[in-house]
Amino acid sequence: MEYGSFVAAFDSGVGGISVLREMVRLMPYEDFVFFGDSANAPYGTKTTNVVREMTIEHAKRFIERGAKALCIACNTATSAAVRPLREMFPSFPIVGIEPALKPAAEHVPGGRILVMATPMTIREVKFQNLLARYEDMAKIIPLACPGLMEFVEEGKSDSPEAAAFLHELLREYEGNVDAVVLGCTHYPFVKNQIAAVLGENVRIFDGAAGTARELRRRMVAQGVAQTNVARRGSVVFENSGGEEKIELCRRLMRG
Repeated sequence: MEYGSFVAAFDSGVGGISVLREMVRLMPYEDFVFFGDSANAPYGTKTTNVVREMTIEHAKRFIERGAKALCIACNTATSAAVRPLREMFPSFPIVGIEPALKPAAEHVPGGRILVMATPMTIREVKFQNLLARYEDMAKIIPLACPGLMEFVEEGKSDSPEAAAFLHELLREYEGNVDAVVLGCTHYPFVKNQIAAVLGENVRIFDGAAGTARELRRRMVAQGVAQTNVARRGSVVFENSGGEEKIELCRRLMRG
């Protein structure tokens, strides 16, 4: 694959694979390069300024390499940097991801919605504004989950340790929430364990599919979408954590 015609996707680690899977499913004819910054994970416990600087540097590097669009497949990095990046590169298609509160509120109007996210995502103005937009539609309960994404980063999504961690984190909500919003792209990889604690009747939402659709819309609007939809695209994985993390990315991509 020659650089200059690819779609870039970036995450603080391997969690953004949950978004990449949706983008590849929606646009299998595009070429993708996914970069995970696992060496510096987690982002959710860092300061906003640090995350903003790191995310802008990653974006600049992708653009210099010839990317034609960028997905910030990380809720924390989106909160910190999507606005300044769009101001810096106004004609470049950039999408971020945010907690899927809208579909959750529409699905359970008047219900109780638990929003699981990193500490930084929850304290950022972007999330507070999102919460304010839908707080009249449902009872929204933000829950900071420091330590959860590390199970995915370490390839231990299905481990007994992850299950025990989630049981302790969520037991007070068992039987008294109607929906869960996964506000970190790592969390879909522990979706089954979350359901095991809260019950299979609790609807679980994440923003991956909506982000993929918005990316395609912006690419079409900017005239950079692949027109040969019959071709088969490629996916390249890169990770600051080295080959072990790249292999984890491949494994998560396969599901």
